[in-house]
This record gives sequence, structure tokens and C-alpha cells, in this order.
Amino acid sequence: MRVLKWFAIVFAALVSLAGLALGLLALRPASTTPIAGAAAIAALERVELGGVEQTLLLRGRDRGNPVLLYLHGGPGAAHLPVGPFYSEKLEEEFVVTHWDQRGAGASCEGTVWSELSVARVVADTIELSEHLAGRFGGGGKIVLLGHSWGSVIGALAVQQRPDLYHAYVGLGQLVHGRRNEELSYEWVLAEARRRGDEEALAELAAISPPYATNDELGLQRTWLSSYGGSIYAAERAEEALWPILFGPEWTLGTRLSFPSCFTASLDALWDEVETIDFPAQIPRLEVPIFFFTGRHDWNTPFPLVEEWAARLEAPHVEIVWFAESGHMIPVEEVGAFQEALIEKVLPRTR
Repeated sequence: MRVLKWFAIVFAALVSLAGLALGLLALRPASTTPIAGAAAIAALERVELGGVEQTLLLRGRDRGNPVLLYLHGGPGAAHLPVGPFYSEKLEEEFVVTHWDQRGAGASCEGTVWSELSVARVVADTIELSEHLAGRFGGGGKIVLLGHSWGSVIGALAVQQRPDLYHAYVGLGQLVHGRRNEELSYEWVLAEARRRGDEEALAELAAISPPYATNDELGLQRTWLSSYGGSIYAAERAEEALWPILFGPEWTLGTRLSFPSCFTASLDALWDEVETIDFPAQIPRLEVPIFFFTGRHDWNTPFPLVEEWAARLEAPHVEIVWFAESGHMIPVEEVGAFQEALIEKVLPRTR
């Protein structure tokens, strides 16, 4: 009985400590790790874009360096706390800027969902680009990097305002909404057949693109992920889970609201994503273009990137391949991702 009583006391103490820790976490304001040096910047800021305050993370060792603006995927898949995980080398050469877009992460509050559209987020991107180009080094221009959904608004922003950008990096570039889903589904189905996965085959037989609901899309993405067609280097990518859960750049409130904001963004924007046809809509861009592409990416299938790159007219078009990555190159090949930006893209800013 004494042992049981002792365990009960210890359990109660642990529950109390957990509750206290959760309470302290709820009270903790968002922050980011400082960077030493008089010219450095390491800050979370709020900026008004299109009449709505939105959140930025800026990190760099020299404010005189050019800006690298990272557009996150989704729609709605903000990941501000993960930025420093794959930016250590980049912070020496750029002012690395991560932005929680309207309706996502720390920029969810105040979103009017009926007004959220591709055009609205593109306008926010251009306004933010103007702000950053006028504030930091780079001769009035920045480097724009769009990942997945972010590559939709990134390509459109560059098409509309090429004067703002040194170069554009399409990371996991989305090229054609309808064909994207068809190729991704066909790959998952073929992989399920190859593996003899009867459960997957039964579930996949009940759906087909274009998907009737986001649940159907989610089902296909679940099997895609389980087969390595989204994240190929899963063990390396798992290291990024810690900042997502505990990184100081988000408050507990932001983390708790994330799922509902993500779903609302997806509901508001996905129909427009499915209409994207960049080979027809964007035959030419006026800045150097780099497509950072994973050899195992079937979330935004790499054959479509190859097709567009072959047709796209621009001052420079190059596919940079990542042999050990799927769709999440920054967390799958952290070092190679940063090195490619520094070696290939940074010279375009000089």
C-alpha cells in the first residue's frame, strides 16, 4: 500500500509539473534566438499587408546582405519555427525572411476567409517584396523562393513584378494543378500494386482525381507519404519535428489554432490551385529561374517540372536535382539545400 501511495504522490506531482509547464508555455511570447553582431538581425515582426497584420521572421548576420524571402507551402502550411533549422549557413549570406501568409500560422487572426484568393496572396507577396527590397541590401531587389503552394504565388509574383527580384527559386514547383494530381495518384496506385498492398488498393479504388473532398485528397497524400513519395529521407526530416512542436517562434495559441487555420486556407484556395496551368499561363519569365527538385518527389511530380523547364523562356533556367529528397528538400538535405542557394543563386544578386 505504501508503494501504491508513493506512486500516486509521484504521479500527482508529475501531472502538476506538466500543468505548470503548459501554463508557462501558454504565457511565453514568441521569440527567436539572437544573432551576435551590430549588423545582425534576428527578429519577429508584424507588418501590414493588404490591410491585415501578418508575421515575419527575419534572420541574418548582416542587414546589408540581400533578402531571401521564403514562401511556405500548403495552402496554410506555415512553419515559421522550422526556418532556423535549415538556415544557419544562409543567414551568413542573406537576410533570410520567413512569412506566415494571410490565413496561416501566426497570421491567421483577422483573416476574412471569403476574401482569401490566389490573387490576394500574390498581392501580399508583392507588397512584402517591395517592403523588404527597400529596407535591406540587394540593390532594391530580393531573391524569391516558393515551396509547393508557395511556388504558385511565387511564380505569379515574378511574372507580375520581375523588377523586384534577382532570381526565382521554385522548390517542389507546382506546374499544372490537374495533371499534378493525376500523376501523383497514378504513382501511388502503381506503388501499391508493386507492394501488393491490398488495403491501399481498396482505399485508392474509391477515389480518383479531381477529388470530391479534401478528405479524399488527404487519403491520397497519406499513402503517398507512407511510400516515400512526399518525404523520402524520413529519418532526417523527423529532426524538424522538434521546432514545429517547441520552437520559440510560435506561441502555444498559434500551435493550437494551426489545424483549423490550415483547413480553412485549404478550403478557400484549393479549387484555384487545381486550375493552375503554368506552361500556358507563364510561357516566359524575365528573371533567372532555378527549380530545386527532389528525385523522389511525387507530391509535385518532377516530370512536370522537367516539361515546363524545357519550354519556359527566361534569362536562365536550371533544374537543381536533389538525389536523396522528395518534396521537403530543406529538411531532407539540409546542407545541400543551403549550399545550392549560396553557390548557384547568391551570385545572381551581385
